[in-house]
Amino acid sequence: MMDAGWMSALEPVHAARGRARWRYTCRKGAPLEARAIVRAVEAIAGVSKVRVNPAARSLVVEFDPAATTADRIALDILRMAPLPRPHAQGEEPSAAPVALSAATLLATRSLQPGLQAPVAVGTAIPLLGEAVDDFLEKGVTSHVLEAMAVAISIGRKDYLAANMTSFLLALGEYLEASIERRSDDLLKHLLKPDVGEVWVERDGEEIQLDAAEVRMGDTVIAATGRVIPVDGTVLGGEAMVNEATMTGESVPVTRRRGDTVLSGTLVEEGRLRIYAERVGAQAAAARIADFVEHSLAVKSATQLEASRMADRLVPMVLGLAGATWLVSGDWQRVAAVLQADYSCALKLFTPVAFKAAMYEAGKSGMLVKGAKALERLAEADTFVFDKTGTLSTGKLEVTDSIAFKPGYSPADIINLAASVEEHYFHPLALAVVEASRRLHHPQHFDHKEVEFIVAHGVASIIDGRRIVVGSRHFVEDDEGISTQAHRDTIERLHLEGKTLLYIGFGGELLGVIALRDSLRSNSAATVRRLRRLGVKRVLMLTGDHPERARAMAGELGLDEFHAGLMPEDKARILQELAAGGARIAFVGDGVNDAPALSGAHVGISMHNGADVARLASDVALLEDDIARVADAKALSIATQRLIDSNFKLTVGLNTSILSAAAFGWLTPVAASALHNGSTIAILLRALAGAGLPRGRRTGALPRERTVPA
Repeated sequence: MMDAGWMSALEPVHAARGRARWRYTCRKGAPLEARAIVRAVEAIAGVSKVRVNPAARSLVVEFDPAATTADRIALDILRMAPLPRPHAQGEEPSAAPVALSAATLLATRSLQPGLQAPVAVGTAIPLLGEAVDDFLEKGVTSHVLEAMAVAISIGRKDYLAANMTSFLLALGEYLEASIERRSDDLLKHLLKPDVGEVWVERDGEEIQLDAAEVRMGDTVIAATGRVIPVDGTVLGGEAMVNEATMTGESVPVTRRRGDTVLSGTLVEEGRLRIYAERVGAQAAAARIADFVEHSLAVKSATQLEASRMADRLVPMVLGLAGATWLVSGDWQRVAAVLQADYSCALKLFTPVAFKAAMYEAGKSGMLVKGAKALERLAEADTFVFDKTGTLSTGKLEVTDSIAFKPGYSPADIINLAASVEEHYFHPLALAVVEASRRLHHPQHFDHKEVEFIVAHGVASIIDGRRIVVGSRHFVEDDEGISTQAHRDTIERLHLEGKTLLYIGFGGELLGVIALRDSLRSNSAATVRRLRRLGVKRVLMLTGDHPERARAMAGELGLDEFHAGLMPEDKARILQELAAGGARIAFVGDGVNDAPALSGAHVGISMHNGADVARLASDVALLEDDIARVADAKALSIATQRLIDSNFKLTVGLNTSILSAAAFGWLTPVAASALHNGSTIAILLRALAGAGLPRGRRTGALPRERTVPA
């Protein structure tokens, strides 16, 4: 993988309004495929069309001048990380080099003397070739030192040491590739593209197309039960749209002509004709998918630092070998010193520990998208939660039923409302029907045919009197039923953050039903556990009403909350927190959370959230259990501690081996055995120690579970 950008140079050739042409140069080792470059550049905000001519190294970009500029696009192109080259479908990392080096190692003593040298050389050829490339490009690196150790061992006819080094390097590469493939397979499974068909109006007819065929300017039809596939403006119709994935608002909202609608939101009831403004590659999901691919190609700071340190220690080992010869004149001591170095363990255990932890996380219900995500999660000291679908279930439940007319009980109010709403699939109606079922004496009231008024409520006739159930606007403005006599009660319920359903009967306000988005049973326990894991602050951001947010924040004991937010507000608040020195982990589940998830120090998405949120996050939960957030934090801390302790072990053991070799206390074979043996032990420790902390099983870091009452 490359750590630098994709392009090493971008030379402007021509520019006009909305169009620019550059001559590009890719960095050595970066993908050269035109299709990959086109896909990456198309993901840049404001870009509408891309053409690439690999032979001429020409890149032509058409863009929206109102949204961006040629200079900004050029800067984004230079910042692009190369897309990782994924394994082909079903392709397993080859174990042949490991098997060959293992067989060579086991057969070292039994081979004929004349065969030992050519067999050892043949096994080491890939390593030696890589070292030559490294030396020509970068000078003396740890790869060069590894090759020198093998070459010197072969030159001294110490074939056991040479073959052991070759085997360890091949094994490490195989283990890393295998664990990386498993993690990538989990990612592919989680982020299945949402492929479906869309109704589009063309030439006065409604036709069904694949979602990929929808064009900007099309008139898209979205009816009850359908997810809106585009960003656009409503041309006609009226519907109740569930925008919880976009705004965090748990109650559906009315959308009609002139209103803006967003992809990923759900039409709960009604039908809309929508002018498609952003489709296909311009959609947020496509852009964030590329962001994820880029992020997977980036190594963690710990891994890079370990690799750099290993390279910096190469001259020290060579210098120690030279000093040993100058002091002692003993080539055996020199050979013993050259058999040991820091690079094998330093370069192998860090990526293996990270990848093994990622794989174990996947088996435990958490998809971690790269070593950097684990590293940043361990550093996070501030956790910021979205509300709806994260701390809460996203489902409404009845909290209060209040009767305003004598002779009617709270149960009567619920039963009356449920009787006329039982065939209505609005979230409020479903919650009322469920509340009726839970009553000790549920009762069904016979009624005439139910009238459904889109975005308002329902009406029917019971015992010759008209019953209406719906919004305050419906009951008060459309039906002429006054609510003023009960204003104090209604205001109190609003201040408690509850959504109200009004019941009018015979022209009078019979009562109200209050509903609220319910908390997850273990949200409070998760917040407490995060504090025990070292988190300093826990906050909540939401697009929901302030009253609802305040009630929930108080119940959970949060440090702070912000309500009534739009997506850009969440990202802005995170920027302000980061500017104050906070290292933020953001937990969300909606389309509106994508900017915050991408911009936070580390982003965590819930299992049942929007695809865009899961794509934008660094950690995606594979189970609908908020306790996994604390598990992910515990895992990251345990992994970082494992890496830190392995680093100390590596430095301590190898310094001791090198010192003993320089003083002549170890033969070359003994130095090689100790060095390679310690490398194997540290690598196995990295593998065995991966996963959730042992304390979770022994009680040091218990995961709290809340038993429902």
